[in-house]
Amino acid sequence: MAITTSRRTPPALPLLPLLPLLLPMPAFAVDWLVKPSLRQRVSYTDNALRAPPGKAQSDFITEIAPAIALIGTGPRLRVDLDYSWHKFLSGQRGNSDNHDLRAAADAELVQDWFFIDANASVSRRNISPFGPQLIAELPDTDNASTVRTTGISPYLRHRFRGLATAELRYTRNMLDSGELLSVHSDEMELLLSGEPRGSGWTWNASHDVRRTQDSKLAPVRMQRSSMGLRYPFGRKWAATASGGTEKEGYMSSNGKAPEGRFWSLGGIWTPSPRTSVAFSTGKRFFGNTYSLDANFLQRHTNWQLSYSENVTTLPTQFARLSDRDAGQLLDQLWRAIFPNARDRRLRINAFLRYANKLGPERGAINYFSHRYFLQKQLQLTMARATAKSTMVVGITAVDRTAQTASGIESPLLPGMEFGSEERTRQVGSNLGWSWQASSRTSMNVNAGYASVRSLSVPRRDNNITVTAGYTRILQPNMTASIDVRHMRHTSNRGGDYRENGVSATLTMQF
Repeated sequence: MAITTSRRTPPALPLLPLLPLLLPMPAFAVDWLVKPSLRQRVSYTDNALRAPPGKAQSDFITEIAPAIALIGTGPRLRVDLDYSWHKFLSGQRGNSDNHDLRAAADAELVQDWFFIDANASVSRRNISPFGPQLIAELPDTDNASTVRTTGISPYLRHRFRGLATAELRYTRNMLDSGELLSVHSDEMELLLSGEPRGSGWTWNASHDVRRTQDSKLAPVRMQRSSMGLRYPFGRKWAATASGGTEKEGYMSSNGKAPEGRFWSLGGIWTPSPRTSVAFSTGKRFFGNTYSLDANFLQRHTNWQLSYSENVTTLPTQFARLSDRDAGQLLDQLWRAIFPNARDRRLRINAFLRYANKLGPERGAINYFSHRYFLQKQLQLTMARATAKSTMVVGITAVDRTAQTASGIESPLLPGMEFGSEERTRQVGSNLGWSWQASSRTSMNVNAGYASVRSLSVPRRDNNITVTAGYTRILQPNMTASIDVRHMRHTSNRGGDYRENGVSATLTMQF
């Protein structure tokens, strides 16, 4: 899990949006699991400051990390919270403390009518895709900042028999990183969907209005209206079509208004209940668009392949939970192996916490930016799980082209060359594997590669990380582990470094 710092905002504040979920629900209706723990780790690194060859300095680092996991499951309420506080004692960088939070909840307050979703996170993120990158076991570099996100979304949803299902949703999202970034948005969305009796086809319609306020920019108002149809051809194929109008509201750097009509045509292929492929092609104000969403579920293996093209922003990317896709894959695979939902959720969190040692972006780096950009993303995720072995493999390719002017970025990324983020291309891959050797011992291996290239200036940085660990249960509530790590960073603009580390960890649960 990513290490985070929160010196200005107490770590409990991002939990405030979750409180309305808990208050209306009777305690006896929810099954709660609370798991406090304490982790003590001693690490040795041969390059504490990520310095170039010949200037590396070794260091011993002590980490103390109390944590708590909270899981609530009920017929009308689900809560998942994972919080930890980290205290680092380092000779090279001095003492520091960081916070790490990931929480989500959803509740049905009035049956079949009123619902609410909420999420909160505090995470340490890389400011720039170039230069030194985060390492979970080491204190932060200057290329990192704390990002706090909160979101709350109450909505009304009801099915009117014979007519349609209607949903009216309000969403409030906030992102803050001190003086670097402060963005909030308010969104209102109306969704309608229907399935006429006996006809086989379905329809949907939506109207979406969002207002975004960036502390460094003028407010931006987005508006979109659309309508879609799905018509089946037999039991395995269905055709899809959609169209509408949109207006993004920002000032485009090319002088063209980011608005107009859009349309798409596609199809859905479902040869079996375990396999589905949805694809489409269409046109928007920025050009032709293509999309793909494929899922293939086997007994022990789950595959997901997706491709998308969309105009997006940094807050939109950070608002997405980075582990959502991998967590869903593992949840589907482990339902037969671990029927208890709480135990399954704890195992998923533990595995992803170890697999995320390469950073929360899983290969692709969401660098800080005030700009809108066109993002084309291809992602392949595979999860394989048995009673003794678990493996998750992810491959991501991201191409980003800025749609707005770059002047506002100068104070945000002072170490970057002017125009280097005008267009970037990233390729990342990650492999996490865990093997349960016995009832008391397990082994973990994680390897990752990330390459970021600026297509507007000649710069390319590469990052390689490999970690391996051995874990043994000493007592029912006490676990010890030993991990080794190798990280390498190269750049055609200098700043190369290598780092090797070893750590011993003792974790106690209460």
